[in-house]
Amino acid sequence: MLQKMENILVVGPREDDTALIDLLYQTGALHLEDVTSIYPWLSLSGHPDLVYADEISSLLLRIGGILQILPADEAKTIPGGEETGETSRMETGALIEQASAICGSLDTEIRRSEERKSELELKMVTLTRYERVFLKVFPLERQLPRLDGFEVTILIIQKEYEEILGIIRSFFSSITRNQFELISEDLDEKNLAVITVFSKKYSERIHEYLYSKNINEVRIPVEYSDMPLDEAMIQLEKDRQAAGREIRMIEERFGQLSREWYHELADVQAALRDRQAEMTAYANFGETAYTVFVKGWIPRKELKRLRKALIDAFGDRVVLTVLPVTTEMLDLVPVSYNNPFWVRPFEFFMQLVGLPRYREVDPTLLTAISFPLFFGLIVGDIGYGLVILLFSLLLRHKFPDIPWIQQIGSILLISSIPAIFFGYVFGEFFGDFAEHMGWLHPVHLFGITWNRLEAIIPLLILTVGIGACHIFLGLFIGAYNAAVRRKRKHLCEKCGMIGVLTGIILLLLTMTGLAAGTLIFPSLLILLVSLVLLIYGGGVLAGIEIMGTLGNIMSYSRLMAIGLASVILAVVANRLGGEIGILAVGVVIAVLLHGMNIGLAMFSPSIHSMRLHIVEFFSKFYSGGGVPYRPFGRDKPD
Repeated sequence: MLQKMENILVVGPREDDTALIDLLYQTGALHLEDVTSIYPWLSLSGHPDLVYADEISSLLLRIGGILQILPADEAKTIPGGEETGETSRMETGALIEQASAICGSLDTEIRRSEERKSELELKMVTLTRYERVFLKVFPLERQLPRLDGFEVTILIIQKEYEEILGIIRSFFSSITRNQFELISEDLDEKNLAVITVFSKKYSERIHEYLYSKNINEVRIPVEYSDMPLDEAMIQLEKDRQAAGREIRMIEERFGQLSREWYHELADVQAALRDRQAEMTAYANFGETAYTVFVKGWIPRKELKRLRKALIDAFGDRVVLTVLPVTTEMLDLVPVSYNNPFWVRPFEFFMQLVGLPRYREVDPTLLTAISFPLFFGLIVGDIGYGLVILLFSLLLRHKFPDIPWIQQIGSILLISSIPAIFFGYVFGEFFGDFAEHMGWLHPVHLFGITWNRLEAIIPLLILTVGIGACHIFLGLFIGAYNAAVRRKRKHLCEKCGMIGVLTGIILLLLTMTGLAAGTLIFPSLLILLVSLVLLIYGGGVLAGIEIMGTLGNIMSYSRLMAIGLASVILAVVANRLGGEIGILAVGVVIAVLLHGMNIGLAMFSPSIHSMRLHIVEFFSKFYSGGGVPYRPFGRDKPD
């Protein structure tokens, strides 16, 4: 369901404009509109603090950078991110002065410390990488002579290109007149470590050659290049420990600064954001020489609270007027959901198609009812339903801070209940296991035993019937939306399609003997009149759409087909597990197959149920493209 919105105009004395904008911001319920677009004879308001706009933007960037570096001081973090009353009452100039003073005292130290910390962290990563290479090539290095004036170079070569070693050896021999050493050994499964020793006078030509051949050369840092590898490893470890100690010292300093400044910085940041939002909002205001005008949309349930706040603050100096909402304005009205807690998870699906327009039927509630039923009809197994229930609870418990996972977990949780119910109707508990054990049997209802392996035709009729009801519901909603928006041709199109489908169904029932033969002429009359109405409303293409709509109805047969495939796989798992002579092996095979089937039972029914809603159902009435409701005020914490 969507919140009912009211279009309001607030008029007050110009000298109270700053106080008025402060009150509207603190109330946080009004979605602002540009009042000058409605009343062009008004001039735009200019906020007295606009001269500070650039300074505020710059300070917010500086403060945001500092707070990103400093660890949050949990003991002093302001609940909800709201500033203290003292800061909110400060003049903008004084607030900017205070913010500049804090940033000035922290900026340089924090920036330099953060740069130094980044350098040290990069150094530690580099030293760790060199240590791994050194450990691998250390045994090779012992085989090499230690000579003054010679350079040691380490190469890493992929084993699949091992033949390049012969080319390298040949090149080194020709350049150095055979005055070099080259030893190779496995570094890991994919790479070889190669150590070469040659005179430093050949260094430039050799490195150019290696670079030209894209050979991965491990350059030993200058400070370790003249050391034997064993000494280099000792020095490397000392340097790494020293870097770690310095990083810890920097982090301790950041913690000290956070305890001292975090609260005040967050306080000032919130106040500056408020001032910036208020200045931005002034672009929507209009004024005359003595009066200020504010126009916007507010949820009907918030109207009383705003009216009271205005009276308490300004008495009769400020007037709030509720304006009429015309048909032409409907597409401009902002929309916001107002669903019960058990419907809210299904707003996830609406994110895929966009917000509905105002006074367009919000399908979230209908989806929250029909999606679990479709899901349950496909899964239809008590055991699978219980596993899905437990999985959804685990999902919600493990990821409490990720909204979309919480929504999916809630959808699975709700949908598992119909899965358990239909499992009882079909007599299924991990396929036919419970029936085989004599614990459970399919329900016998309307003269039919609802065993899915046997009641294929009744299930097909049931699911197509569900599809017909669902499509008719969508068409009726489409007709209602057209009537609300006074779109006559669209209304005729929807009513015509309803009549055509009704006529076709009556004809089919009459021809199969399920309805009295006397209905054949009324059916033809309904069909012909509705066809004319349909073509008048939607043109020739609407007539062609009849076959598409019939196809949409038949598409609901997937509720039976996918469920049947699932139960067949479950029965195969039980049969195969039972055929294995060794009990333990049979149980393992059955569990694995049921596990795979449950995974499919969570994914496939969700996808196909969602498709039936978005493609078949929504297409009959839903246009979307609504304007999101964005109240003027501080963002509320989730």
